[in-house]
Amino acid sequence: MEEAPFVAFRVLDVGPVAHTGLNPEAGGSLKDTRVNSCAPVLTTLGPGRILLLMMIINIVSELGHGHRRFTMQALENDSVLPGSKLDAAKMPGHWLLARMGKKVLRPGGLTLTRRMLDGLAIGPRDRLVELAPGLGATARLALARRPASYVGVDRDGDAVALVRRLAAETATVVEGKKGDAANTGLADGHASVVYGEAMLTMQPANAKRRIVQEAFRVLAPGGRYGIHEMGLRPDDMPEGTKDTIMKDLSEAIRVGARPLTISEWRAVLEAEGFEVVTQEVSPMHLLEPRQMVRDEGVGGTLRILLNIARNPIARRRILGMRRVFQRYESALCGVMLVARKPMIPATLAE
Repeated sequence: MEEAPFVAFRVLDVGPVAHTGLNPEAGGSLKDTRVNSCAPVLTTLGPGRILLLMMIINIVSELGHGHRRFTMQALENDSVLPGSKLDAAKMPGHWLLARMGKKVLRPGGLTLTRRMLDGLAIGPRDRLVELAPGLGATARLALARRPASYVGVDRDGDAVALVRRLAAETATVVEGKKGDAANTGLADGHASVVYGEAMLTMQPANAKRRIVQEAFRVLAPGGRYGIHEMGLRPDDMPEGTKDTIMKDLSEAIRVGARPLTISEWRAVLEAEGFEVVTQEVSPMHLLEPRQMVRDEGVGGTLRILLNIARNPIARRRILGMRRVFQRYESALCGVMLVARKPMIPATLAE
């Protein structure tokens, strides 16, 4: 059974809701509305969930069918969002969620992101490089730790523009650089900390390797590298099962998804010379209501739900993504690793 906010999306699928059917003072009842086809769903929910469901539907109804005065607050700057020019039916799932107002797009949520930043032990002398900063949510958390400098490297010009705006919010030297995570154009040893989230998962094996090699090159000896990606478990998962999960994920999110098991993620880093020093795993509950509230807050979550409810294409796609995530809930996870570049190159140590 879906949580109440997501049941609301299905109720809204039946069409415009008559306001009188949700307001007893107006003399209506559920029988007067088009939601009566969903009565079996409603009767299986507890009183608290029914109330929340009615609140959500009532808010959408109050907006008025066909009225456009409602402004999606989270999307006031939609024109500068990465992927803003793409068709909602075909755009990658993470940019679709961003268009709906979701700011935290990492598989382990805000908690695992914070744990990664803790593991990187960012201090006032650190020179940071973030690969594919996207909406800049993690950049803000990193900048709050007051490093000496920050460079966000992204191939999307809108994402670079979002990074550059952060310069006005901090005393840290901030640079947004358009480029490829596998070829940043930064000098050898430029950074003391490099990190990236939810981007290696989308790369084939050879691209994963090149990006990790680039992170190793850009780091000074003793520097730290953090990743936060989608993982598979257990480590001995059959290859056929992996292929099925990857296929279903890729179809749902409209981009190639190639998560690895935890031991495979470690091996990718260790093969390029890194020493893994920290590892944490968390459930992959990106689209579960409780996780959304933790990541986005109550107000942010409600705005996202309303935005999705008013967009039939987004609603169908996001519900489809959530069904895939739930189908493989026991196999999917968020994985965070922090690794260190050795002070002495491995060839010299030998």
